Amino acid sequence: MQEANMVPVTILTGFLGSGKTTLLNRILKESHGGRIAVIENEFGEVGVDNEIIETGDEQIVEMNNGCICCTVRGDLIRILGTLKHKRDQGALRFDRVVIETTGMADPGPVAQTFFTDEEIGNYYLLDSIITLVDAKHASRQLDEFHEAQEQVGFADRILLSKTDLTNEDETKTLVERLKRMNPRAPIKAVNFGNAPLEEVLDIRGFNLNAILELEPQFLTDVQHQHHDQVESFVFRSQKPFNGDKLEQFLSGMIQVYGPDLLRYKGVLWMKGNPRRVVFQGVHMMMGGDLGKPWAKGEKKSSLLVFIGKQLPKDLFLAGLEECLAK
Repeated sequence: MQEANMVPVTILTGFLGSGKTTLLNRILKESHGGRIAVIENEFGEVGVDNEIIETGDEQIVEMNNGCICCTVRGDLIRILGTLKHKRDQGALRFDRVVIETTGMADPGPVAQTFFTDEEIGNYYLLDSIITLVDAKHASRQLDEFHEAQEQVGFADRILLSKTDLTNEDETKTLVERLKRMNPRAPIKAVNFGNAPLEEVLDIRGFNLNAILELEPQFLTDVQHQHHDQVESFVFRSQKPFNGDKLEQFLSGMIQVYGPDLLRYKGVLWMKGNPRRVVFQGVHMMMGGDLGKPWAKGEKKSSLLVFIGKQLPKDLFLAGLEECLAK
């Protein structure tokens, strides 16, 4: 297919809690006149971003069966193929695809898909890899996690989030480190995903030759090891939370286990609140926002996902159970 007729694809990556979903929300809500198919990947056994993402009528495809750089790659080819078929048949209209990877993904194998599968590579054009970097926590993440380094190394654009939480010297030191790691990617600070769309979409930033310089084995399958310390667990309940108890419990747990809590988020049913509460956190920082109202007759429930290093799962689950309203 001629490049002008190919469907552009943006890979949105970044470590856990860096702000990918916030940016994706902005892209979907912006009046750009295009239709976007979103392929989303969650680390862990269940995803909650379908509650957080304000989808409108865009096509959302969730893949919750593992990390995209290991078990989901076959699914990625299959899903892209299904979208292609539906688009060609007129059953689905979309102008571009955005793939939001899990925060623990190495984006290399995702990009590989567009060069190792002929049908996909001839139909979709890999436009760019956009990497979000959490200015507050990036230094430590880059020290500890190979995946965080890969995300920076593969980036065509680096968007620096949470610079309001760091001082000027910290930000400058981080930017210098990112430039040393990836001198070809422009770096721009963003506030709550507020990045001009022309700096995210249709930038034709992906350069295979530059990637091959970075990683000569890019087009060859390689075994990939994860940090076995990192795991996730889920809490579900059909009962409402007592807000005071929940805040007290989580605050205490974060004081003790915050350094090992990479990411936690959920959608909560709070007693006496007509709207769901969207709850998110990274390390020692947590917060909640009011989400959509519970619809009349809708079955209310709570779902929380925790991702971290060697967390005491049983202690968390038992404590959350105690926070439910009697």
